[in-house]
Amino acid sequence: MTFTLDPIYLTNFVLCIVILVLGCVGYARSEDKSPLFIGIAFALFAASHMVTLWGLQATLTTFLIVIRVIAYALVAVAVYRLAFNR
Repeated sequence: MTFTLDPIYLTNFVLCIVILVLGCVGYARSEDKSPLFIGIAFALFAASHMVTLWGLQATLTTFLIVIRVIAYALVAVAVYRLAFNR
């Protein structure tokens, strides 16, 4: 396990954390759960980028697939809630 400073994954990780914070702030201000769902989804994406930065993607492939599917599902739920005011 070695940390690889790949600028693409590092940039994606930082941007995911920014979106997580914005999602939490959006939820706190509006009490609408959609921004929170998006923030949580991007926290999961950040975790997948961190796994890749640590060079563990080959051994944790199944884990990465599962958390990315969950993250995309959370984004889909949030978009559905926003589109149909649920």
